[in-house]
This record gives sequence, structure tokens and C-alpha cells, in this order.
Amino acid sequence: MKLVVALLLLLLQVSGSADGRCFCQVTGDLEDCACDVETIDGFNNDKLFPKLQTLLESDYFRFYKVNLNKPCPFWTVSSHCGLRDCAVKPCSPVSSSSPYSAEANEQLVECEQAKHLGAVDCCCFPDEQSPDSQYVDLLLNPERFTGYRGPEAWQIWNSIYEENCFKPYTVRRPLIPNSFHSSSGTRTFYSWLEGQCVEKRAFYRLISGLHSSINIHLSARYLLDDSWFQKKWGHNVSEFRQRFDSELTAGEGPKRLRNLYFLYLIELRALAKALPFFQQPSFRLYTGRPEEDQKHKELLLHILQLARSFPLHFDETSLFAGDEKEAAKLKEDVRLAFLNISRIMDCVGCFKCRLWGKLQTQGLGTSLKILFSERQIEALPASSDQRPSFQLSRQEIVSLLNAFGRISTSIRELKNFRALLAEDQ
Repeated sequence: MKLVVALLLLLLQVSGSADGRCFCQVTGDLEDCACDVETIDGFNNDKLFPKLQTLLESDYFRFYKVNLNKPCPFWTVSSHCGLRDCAVKPCSPVSSSSPYSAEANEQLVECEQAKHLGAVDCCCFPDEQSPDSQYVDLLLNPERFTGYRGPEAWQIWNSIYEENCFKPYTVRRPLIPNSFHSSSGTRTFYSWLEGQCVEKRAFYRLISGLHSSINIHLSARYLLDDSWFQKKWGHNVSEFRQRFDSELTAGEGPKRLRNLYFLYLIELRALAKALPFFQQPSFRLYTGRPEEDQKHKELLLHILQLARSFPLHFDETSLFAGDEKEAAKLKEDVRLAFLNISRIMDCVGCFKCRLWGKLQTQGLGTSLKILFSERQIEALPASSDQRPSFQLSRQEIVSLLNAFGRISTSIRELKNFRALLAEDQ
């Protein structure tokens, strides 16, 4: 098996274009992922993706609570994106029959807090308790290219990588804009990365995978035509090549795509492990329409059972498995890193980019919370009269499913880009 893995990786590294075969590999104690791209692609694109998209269009999952007016806590943002595609459209007006009226929204929050959320979760993100937060309709504000790019956008990602990925400043990350790039510098970076504990390597690859997913979305929903008569969004193959082609990224593109598949496996595993929580009779997808709520809960459970059926799941048992005190400190460091990344998202000048960045960061944080709460999930009480040992807020649930929906969409879009790249050859 290891020989096959090595050969596949060699094929990927020598591939000269972004349509080469991608493979997920994690070194160290986790060994190689027991997966290949075809298995993940087939499972996601043919089985999971269509059902997940249907679920995310439902009223429970399409609304996300976010505060888009928080000032940047780290540096002065000179100006917000003035492009019209950066703006976030407010929720559309609702009629008295809509399940998302102000009254229903208030009832939703009160119902969940009173009936099955219990105490405030220690891992909640700041926006959840902010009085300035508002619900945003995600279907009205799809993630796509807005024109927000350049030094301000790169400052966001550089801050995330340099300050939250446990990397010393003396080790330069490959292909930083406006910095000298050399093969020796790249070797130094990966030598440093492979020398880190498995948890820190995994954290870097998760952030890189998230970055890759966002770049795929921007390339797949690119503004191709903006005239008085129409706006046309579609796939920009040149933009995709610029971000992922091996030759145009000094070999970095394939690594970024492998990190995307690693992220997919992490979040897929979290969904599978969360199934007992959502199976509780007391759990409801409350929107005020009982029949639809029950139908969508059944669809959610079907998706989670499908996730559990995946044959080559990521094995998280080697993470945080060392000395108990060191593991506890490392978990806290990771938790604080996610909170800090969420705060960095308040520095994004494009409000639509800020919305999706905050949502996907919280979704990934919720996935990790699930992965390392196995004992609490197993100890969930059979009776709704007992206080649950594990809790997820509505905010965490919405971010969890939508964040995975973004990763699932990225995997699906890679199939489209491979077809488009093949046509160009």
C-alpha cells in the first residue's frame, strides 16, 4: 500500500498542470491517509453532494448569525471594499406566512436555549453573544469572486499563517507576495513543518485546505461579464491555473489541493461522529413549520449516516494522544488560534468575504470540537430530562453543515475544472 501511495505522490509532483491527480497524505504518526482522490470524488460527487445542497437550501441552514460591523482589532483598515459585489444583501422581506419572520426568529432562539442548549458553550465564537449580530440569508449572498484582492487580502492570509500556525517568523512560507522565493527557502519550510508534532502539522494543513477551498470557489464563480445588460458568473480556468497549476506555483498547487482533501476527511469524520447528537428525540431543526422541520431532520440524519458509511475515514485517535498536560495545553492553543483567526476575519474589507470566512472558520472549529468530544457524545443521556453531556448551539450546527458544504462544493468543482483543463489540452 505504501509503495502505491509513493508512486501516486510522485506522479502528482511531476505533473505540470493543475489537472494532475491529487492525493491526501499526512506524515508522522498518522501515516498516509488510506484514501485516493477517486474514492473521495465518487463518494462526494455522486452520493453526498446533491443531498447536502438540498439540505443547505432549507430555512434552518440558510440563515447565519454574524456581526459584520466589528472593527479590526489588530490594524487600521484603510477602507472597506467599495465594489458592489462586496456588499451583503439583507434578508428579504417576509410575509406573515414565512417561517423566518422576526417573531419566528425570536422563538427559534428562545426555544433552543430553553429546551436543549443548556449552559453557554465554552467554545462559542464571539458573534453568538453580540447584540449587534444579525441573521444573513446565505442563499442571497453566495460565496464568489467579488474583486477584493491585492495587498489587503494578502495581509489577512499572511496574518493567519504567520501568527496562528505555530510558525516562527524566521521560517518563510513559500510564495509570499513581494518576497524573494527560492527552492532552498521552500525546503526549509517543509523541513520545519515535517519536524513539528502531528497536531501542528495537521493544523497548518487544515488552514491551507480552507484557503484552497476558498480559492476554488472564487475561480468557479468568477465574474466573467459585467455589462449594463447582464452579469455572468462562471469558471475562470486562468484564475484556477494561477492558484493551483504546479508550474505557476513552483510546485505548491498540488500540495494545496492535497490539503483540501485532508480538510474534507477531517470534516467528514466530524459529521459521522456527531450522528448520536442529532439522533436525540429532543433535537429539532426548529423553524416554525413542523412538517418541514421533521422532513429536513430526516434528510440531515440520512446525510450523517451516509457520512458514517464512508469506508476510508480519517483516524483522529493519534491526535492529542501524548502526555495529558501537554495535550491539554495544545488543545487550548488550537482553540485560541481558531478564536484569533475569527477575530482576523473582522479585518476583511469585503463584507461578503468576511461573512463566509467567519462561517467557515467556525465550522472547522466545530468539527474539531466534535472529534475530541467522543466520550461526551457517547455519554449522551437517553432521556431528555437529563442535562446533555455534549451540546451544539444552532450557530455551531449551521456553520458546521455550511462549512462542509463549501468543502464538498470545492471537491465537486475540481471535477469541472479537470474537464475544462482537459479541453484546453
